[in-house]
Amino acid sequence: MSIAYSFPYDANARYLPMVYILPEEMIVKCPTLRKLPRCLGELAQSEELADLINSDQFLNEIMDAVSALAFPHFGFGGWKEHYTGYSPVWKLSYAIALWAKLLEEETGWGLQRLFQTPSTEIIPFFDPVHIREIMGRVVKRGIAEQNWQPILDVVKEMPCDEDFENWETNVRIDFIRKWYHTRSKRVQTISLEECLEDDDDHGVLYVEDKSANFENNFIEEDYVEQFKARLSEKDMMILELRVMGFTYKEVAEKLGYKNHSGVIKRIKAITKEFEKYEDARH
Repeated sequence: MSIAYSFPYDANARYLPMVYILPEEMIVKCPTLRKLPRCLGELAQSEELADLINSDQFLNEIMDAVSALAFPHFGFGGWKEHYTGYSPVWKLSYAIALWAKLLEEETGWGLQRLFQTPSTEIIPFFDPVHIREIMGRVVKRGIAEQNWQPILDVVKEMPCDEDFENWETNVRIDFIRKWYHTRSKRVQTISLEECLEDDDDHGVLYVEDKSANFENNFIEEDYVEQFKARLSEKDMMILELRVMGFTYKEVAEKLGYKNHSGVIKRIKAITKEFEKYEDARH
């Protein structure tokens, strides 16, 4: 026997079908959602569970979970958690009302179908791979129907620093490299000696004359690629920011160092690596 319900349009219950498509590994990470039984008969008999569905905790968790399912299909690197709420793509991924509507149109899985489930039947967990495939189709439809592609193209072409969480992730590292190379208004190229100058009057770290032509060498693509292979990603970011004129303090702030001394130590190590590279070339 199926159960019949009616809900206001803005009721949290309209997102119940989305709860039951979440992969099990995602459900267990949601303190509120994991309390919901997979048998509608149990759900119908509990006022406590009805209150839970109407709670902000329920709404927040289902929105976060569905957004995490949708985000990878927008074509941006990393996970949703690598971006802040300022990112337009982050905001679009939270269009849960649209995803619920398109999911029902795509698969037939909605409130009506959910409440046609026999009250004693246990709703099984869906296959995660199948759910990702479905969400891929749903997001693709949403982008096309809402004409979001021009927005996505602009965001890819001109991302903002505020779009990314300040974590040392590959997606943020890639962004910083491109951003400070091509878009920063304060970009300036300096020599390696200037790059090594301590901004807090601790003196200058001197290097041999052979590295004085570093500026010209650095902009030669083949030379860059060969030298970059010797450096870690973080060392390469430090070097790029310093060559562009950022102070030790500014580099430390951008890369999450507690103070600038850590940056100075890495610059010393980079300088030694560069000297070895120069020796090998001559």
